[in-house]
Amino acid sequence: MKRKALWAAVPYTIPVMLGYLFLGAAFGVLIAENGFSVLWAFLMSTFIYAGSMQFAAISLMTSAFSPVSAFLLTLMVNARHLFYGLSMLKPFERMGKRKPYMIFSLTDETYSLLCGVSAPEGIDPDWFLFFISLLDQLYWIIGSCIGAAAGSFLPFDSTGIDFAMTALFLVIFVEQWEKANSRLPALLGLGITLVSLIVVGPDRFLLFSMAGILAALLLFRKEISK
Repeated sequence: MKRKALWAAVPYTIPVMLGYLFLGAAFGVLIAENGFSVLWAFLMSTFIYAGSMQFAAISLMTSAFSPVSAFLLTLMVNARHLFYGLSMLKPFERMGKRKPYMIFSLTDETYSLLCGVSAPEGIDPDWFLFFISLLDQLYWIIGSCIGAAAGSFLPFDSTGIDFAMTALFLVIFVEQWEKANSRLPALLGLGITLVSLIVVGPDRFLLFSMAGILAALLLFRKEISK
């Protein structure tokens, strides 16, 4: 049953694989250029596995240690996972011992897949979702290790390579925009984020925008549910 669920999950993760191998490699190149080995890339992708936060962590690792700054940066970068987690409470309730890993591995791309796919007939849905999450992380680990290994031996001009994460978020946004039954949440998010950016500036807007989006979604939940 587990093997069937694994092979059933593979085709659904191929688009993520193509993106994660490249993005993971971009992270690996950056971490190698900052003097860290392949082992660091492997450990960070295994135990942190936070995509954009891993990119941001490189600057934290190469500057003076500031616990408060590290905490606030991590909170701002990963605050969107509060929304992901709330929407996955029911699906994860039945996961048993797999639940902690499902929570840990809930990246943007994995979340998009878990929300948009259903297990084929005859496939255990819980193992199917678990293997989607596991495969996605394996792709990221492989990509980051390849990038770190290549970056250690081959010269790279990494200028602009960190924009890869921004580009990926734009792709995810476009896909969700096209699939969504209601575009009100997206419009609310864009509007509140723009206002927050203008009012508090680029260094602090993220937490304010997240709080505003949460309040707006609660306020308009009836309209959105329709």
